[in-house]
Amino acid sequence: MNDQRNPQVPIDVDPDSGVWRSDGLPMVYLPRHFFIDNHRLVRAAMGRAAHARLLYESGYESAWTWSSRVAAQGELDGIAVFRHYLARISQRGWGRFHIESLDEATGAARIRLAHSIFVEQAGRGSSESTLCDLFEGWFPGSLEWVGRGERRPWRLRCREIACAGQPGHAHCVFEVRPRTE
Repeated sequence: MNDQRNPQVPIDVDPDSGVWRSDGLPMVYLPRHFFIDNHRLVRAAMGRAAHARLLYESGYESAWTWSSRVAAQGELDGIAVFRHYLARISQRGWGRFHIESLDEATGAARIRLAHSIFVEQAGRGSSESTLCDLFEGWFPGSLEWVGRGERRPWRLRCREIACAGQPGHAHCVFEVRPRTE
């Protein structure tokens, strides 16, 4: 029986260096409040627009790298890599990600997020703006990597179209669509 109270992500700790690894990648374990507070302070210092661009680009690159390295291990390929990516980020405590729809021909997708770390920290219905834009680059990064491997040169964009941090929304919703530019 799978115990949901314990991590489902394999963690290997190097006895000499203390480096934690999951899925073959080095990881850092830190308190949620540290990450959230840092995120908030950097956004305030940079301004929302500049911070959003930086997060999108770094999130995209991170998702691409993760997808590439996990696939290189040889157990997963194609869209299974993206599905595994969402499972892993859910298991790592970012929230619970669920694919509502996914068009494997175009890469378009709709992702629902429940229990986002940002909403849990700020509180439901506490914000007029989206709180979870950090995730916007993650989905195109992984999906475009999948598309490239399947000889589908997707060029995607993602936007958070609803946030549980906004009044009237039960969960966050992200739409991934082909770029029109």
